[in-house]
Amino acid sequence: MTETMKRIVLARRPTGAPVDDDFRLEESPAPEPGEGEVLVRVHYMSLDPYMRGRMDDAKSYATPVPLDGTMEGGAVGEVIASNHPNFKPGDFAFGMFGWATHGIQPGDVLRKIDPAHGPITASLGVLGMPGFTGWFGLTEYGQPKEGETVVVAAATGPVGSMVGQIAKARGCRVVGVAGGPEKCKMAVETFGFDECLDHRAYADGAEMRAALAEACPKGIDIYFENVAGKVLEGVLPLMNVGGRIPVCGMISWYNAGALGANAGGDKDQLPKLWRMILVNRLHVHGFIISDHFDRFADFMREVGPMVASGQLKFVEDIAEGLENAPRAFRGMLEGKNKGKQVVKVI
Repeated sequence: MTETMKRIVLARRPTGAPVDDDFRLEESPAPEPGEGEVLVRVHYMSLDPYMRGRMDDAKSYATPVPLDGTMEGGAVGEVIASNHPNFKPGDFAFGMFGWATHGIQPGDVLRKIDPAHGPITASLGVLGMPGFTGWFGLTEYGQPKEGETVVVAAATGPVGSMVGQIAKARGCRVVGVAGGPEKCKMAVETFGFDECLDHRAYADGAEMRAALAEACPKGIDIYFENVAGKVLEGVLPLMNVGGRIPVCGMISWYNAGALGANAGGDKDQLPKLWRMILVNRLHVHGFIISDHFDRFADFMREVGPMVASGQLKFVEDIAEGLENAPRAFRGMLEGKNKGKQVVKVI
């Protein structure tokens, strides 16, 4: 008997923040795997900020989701049919199956997941793309040294919490920025940050700078950029000479349409930004993690044992039901999630 597949498609391109009408839930028979392909019944899927950019029809580092196309995303589930020698029914696999109950991918691009090594959801966060992003950006472009000060925004998310914990393991002082007292408490008590600032308590970049200056008396050596906006404005004047800024994301601008062209006057900050980069000899490095998956095995060798031993902590926020993915996605963009946002599909 053919299984029924459900998927969420992009019904229209958002103007600003996504709303319900930008998505549509569809049903169809589950597809059959072709030569070398594997069919997976999805158990959990990932929600990540980059997906907002995929909804826009704008030039970027990746092709946007087409209208009426399945929303893009990583997911993990059980193999139910396989035409690939490395996978058999009952195995668990991670792949880019999208917002759907079923997915087909060539076996060569899938990653086999062993549930004996921990919850399969870890492949979506701490031991998946977000965790790898934080580890790679910090170690490759941040290059932390003992005694340095590291600031990371979105501190309790899967990227930020990885950055903070790896920086602490390498002997740095780590200051987080998060939204709300509860998240700041999590950053310190769960993830081991030295301090965490609630960005909602500060009206603008000037107030943010004053709070950061108090938290970082020796200045800032590394700023891991996840959010931009007033946090970036507050950080830049405090960067030490030779400081490093790995640019991973800019979530505060994602719903602004032009990514900063009209985001609260941020465009007017460009001359000041450029001068600070020059005067402080800053190393600002944008990166897209999909360019660097040749380093994933290195990541797993270092981080895998840290997760297994409990040295490296992770928190997951699990929403129930594929139909609730759009709501959970909007909440994540607004900072309502606590930890890695995951959707339990079945």
